[in-house]
Amino acid sequence: MKNVVLIGFMGTGKTSIGRLLAARLGCAFHDLDRKIEEQHGMSIPAMFAQHGEPYFRAREKEAVHAAASRSNAVIATGGGTVKDPENTAALRKNGILVALTADVDTILQRTAAHGTRPVLDSADGGDRRAAVVKLLEERRRLYEDADITVDTSGRSPLEVTERILQEIRIWRK
Repeated sequence: MKNVVLIGFMGTGKTSIGRLLAARLGCAFHDLDRKIEEQHGMSIPAMFAQHGEPYFRAREKEAVHAAASRSNAVIATGGGTVKDPENTAALRKNGILVALTADVDTILQRTAAHGTRPVLDSADGGDRRAAVVKLLEERRRLYEDADITVDTSGRSPLEVTERILQEIRIWRK
């Protein structure tokens, strides 16, 4: 089975939905951000603070190539993973790209509940709403390039998981 690769902005539910989806499909779940943190012994916010974004993006690229070589897995990417065309190409080679989307208010609510977000906290003078709007616009076309798109706004992780399963069945035909 091809991998199911969840892409999308932070706060769209990639990790929580990825776990459910992997359980429903009976396959492994691979969270790129968690793997990077485990491999390098520090949180992503700490990595950004100590080494900067370019360092993190290089570690992310390594993790993408390792994950892309797997099969029969659900892979949750970081929100900015798709900024690098090589990452997207590697993930697409053996995977179905599923973009999870959400409206700005939903993203703000979900990201506030999960603490520090270096990309949001450092952008636009710390104005998270402005940062989300700006970054969503910058990445919109990258997310639109997915094979399947599912809006998670106002939906439970279980509802989204069921929707993805339906869309995968249709896509595979």
